[in-house]
Amino acid sequence: MTKNFNVFGKRMVVVRHYDEWQLFSISEVGMRSRIYDVVIPSDLCESKLVQYLDDIYHEMATPRHPKVVEFRV
Repeated sequence: MTKNFNVFGKRMVVVRHYDEWQLFSISEVGMRSRIYDVVIPSDLCESKLVQYLDDIYHEMATPRHPKVVEFRV
């Protein structure tokens, strides 16, 4: 399962790999880079990912990008 997010203007992807969530940053050319310093609890349900990313990255909020938004590719 792959979930795409706009995290305060930064594109990120959360992937469910076996029993863990993996977080990736997406570059402007579409390359994925794994983010190891943010650990998403494995028991966090899918519907809580937006809130979790908002809590972790809230300091990146700006008037132009005030919240985390899930989107479809």
